[in-house]
Amino acid sequence: MVALWLANTCRLLNCLRQYSQDETYWQGNTVRQNEHRLQNVDPQSSCCSLGALAVQLYQQLIRTAEKRLKPMIVAAMLESEPIQGLSSSCPPGHRRSSAAPAHTLPELLQQLGSFRAALDRHGLAPSVGHQVLRQLFFLIGGTTLNYLLLRKDTCSWSCGIQLRYNISQLEQWLRAEGLQQSGACEVLEPLVQAAQLLQVKKVTEEDAGALCSLCTVLSTQQVVKILRAYTPAVGLEERISPSFISSVEKKLQDQYGGGPSQLLVDTSHLFPVHLPFTTSPLHLDELRIPDALNLAFLVHL
Repeated sequence: MVALWLANTCRLLNCLRQYSQDETYWQGNTVRQNEHRLQNVDPQSSCCSLGALAVQLYQQLIRTAEKRLKPMIVAAMLESEPIQGLSSSCPPGHRRSSAAPAHTLPELLQQLGSFRAALDRHGLAPSVGHQVLRQLFFLIGGTTLNYLLLRKDTCSWSCGIQLRYNISQLEQWLRAEGLQQSGACEVLEPLVQAAQLLQVKKVTEEDAGALCSLCTVLSTQQVVKILRAYTPAVGLEERISPSFISSVEKKLQDQYGGGPSQLLVDTSHLFPVHLPFTTSPLHLDELRIPDALNLAFLVHL
């Protein structure tokens, strides 16, 4: 319902702009459409009010979608095990429960698909849909990274493999939906780097240098937190030495200086929205108001 109201508000806003006295909006009009421009009324104040309402509706749409997605993210991204058998390399105290997770990655993708279909069904501009998906992928990436930082049982080589696989499924979904240019892949980059950090070798000074070159969007605090929480694979790895962690921390500080220092991602952050102007090909005298709206008092001029 919120998507419907957002689409209608954007259409009305664009219509007022198209028939206003602002030349930037009616340059694409036909001669006949320009004859219908508002001559005695300046809709600028109405456009400002509708623009503010559209932004408010967009934010409400995001919050509504986030409310449905949030309970699914951790179970789908960190607790499900699409690659069977990897958790056996973890120490007994860190192995995942044999019980099925509350939600799986296919369920998360299905929910994303439902959101996308609703946006298309109500006729929202493609660029607005792209911004919605980018915001939702930011929520997925940020929520998953925060839980990774707070739960020691997720910081292991096997979890890194599983996580990278799940991220690749999200990326594949974006490609299948034609959303490569939406910016959604870019907001997953911190999570991608966290998954890679769990998989790389962490022993020598050369390893420390390679690790620092890899982690370009993670903060020093996040990298150090993951390294300290890391649980080595049984019989395959040794525990990360404090000297290695100190070396990585110093290299990152030297490399990025006063970069971002936050530990947890602010998943409530909203990117600024851009609502595009699109010219309607219809002419005003061709519009027909449905009888169900009970607006019989309106007449064509």
